[in-house]
Amino acid sequence: MQQFFKKALLALIGLVIADALLAFFMIYKSYLSVPLLATSRPGAGWHYITNSDVEIGGTSTVRIPDRQREQLRVEFKLTEVGKYPFASAGMAMHDAKSRPALVDWSKYSDVTFLAKCKPANSMVFGISTFDPKISKVGDYLTYRSPVTYFSCNERGVPVSLDLTRLAIPDWWFYQVKLDLSHQGYDLSKVSKFVFGSSSQSPLNVDSYLEVSELMLNGRDYRYIAALVLLLLASWVAFAWAFFRAHARALTASLNSRMKKDLPLVAYRQLTLEPYKDKEKATVLRYIATNYTDTEIDLESVVSATGTNRNKVNEVLKTELGMTFTSYLNKLRLTEAARLLAEKSGAAIAEIAYSVGYSNVSYFNKLFKEEYGCTPKSFRSLATQQDSPAEPVPAEISGSEAG
Repeated sequence: MQQFFKKALLALIGLVIADALLAFFMIYKSYLSVPLLATSRPGAGWHYITNSDVEIGGTSTVRIPDRQREQLRVEFKLTEVGKYPFASAGMAMHDAKSRPALVDWSKYSDVTFLAKCKPANSMVFGISTFDPKISKVGDYLTYRSPVTYFSCNERGVPVSLDLTRLAIPDWWFYQVKLDLSHQGYDLSKVSKFVFGSSSQSPLNVDSYLEVSELMLNGRDYRYIAALVLLLLASWVAFAWAFFRAHARALTASLNSRMKKDLPLVAYRQLTLEPYKDKEKATVLRYIATNYTDTEIDLESVVSATGTNRNKVNEVLKTELGMTFTSYLNKLRLTEAARLLAEKSGAAIAEIAYSVGYSNVSYFNKLFKEEYGCTPKSFRSLATQQDSPAEPVPAEISGSEAG
């Protein structure tokens, strides 16, 4: 069994290492990070866009000087002509035919970027999401457009914005005639994102905003769910394999133990064999004949054989390398194991009493110490074998030894 447990420990260590590597990989894969700014190209994908108050009578200007850079630089100038001066730039999703399209951001929780601007002020980040009940394809004013604010300066400010906590401005609800309480938006239907001026942006000043390192970040919890299932499956499989292998190893160990114990029990045959040392033969014969007596002890052996205590101990030590108590328990437990294997209908208590134990709990304790399992488990393992455990030969059983 010691060899089995060594192998099981190595297998367990291997499983822990494999699961740790799997957990590292799956958790790493669950973290999503996608760059948003890339070179604008014809066809499906993100395309740069600009917007200003010109459409509502203003004269503010906005432009993206280089649309091929992997960063967004917006140059704008707000004027006082319009009632609501604003300028914005960003990217819109188009399909292969340059028609407005939607993209799924539901797996992402935040957006991060480095923002530089001059003069330093507060700017707006917003997205447009399609609402099937209200929005008209391509008419972005009918899309839900939640926004939030961030600060920037010439040195650059790292910004992290929670995509789930954006707010839809009140003017949109008035425009589409919708109750202000309908604040929700669907991140699985995003059409565009923009960076723009705010009410605090200075007027009549040449300004710019430069956005770089723009990344979508989130978690794909399907990897975590898969990890839990894989870990559970691996441990269930290990437990199943362990208990099966343990049962086989324990059965083999018990068979080996019983075969090893046969020579010890064979001393009960001394009545059939000549023995030069009559005193030694008398001691061994008495113990082998009366080991099932619950009252037998060292004093009763000394009294019955007429041999002094030291001689009895010397005989057992010399012949068997055991003390009186050890040999007595060995005889009893070996006989109990034989009875458990052969008499499936006999109660555990009945077998314990038949081999000399009046206390069943004490018998169970000694049996488990000797064979590594309870009497009940021993019987179960014995009955599962194709052939029963090799019994003690009849001629050396207690009933015939006397």
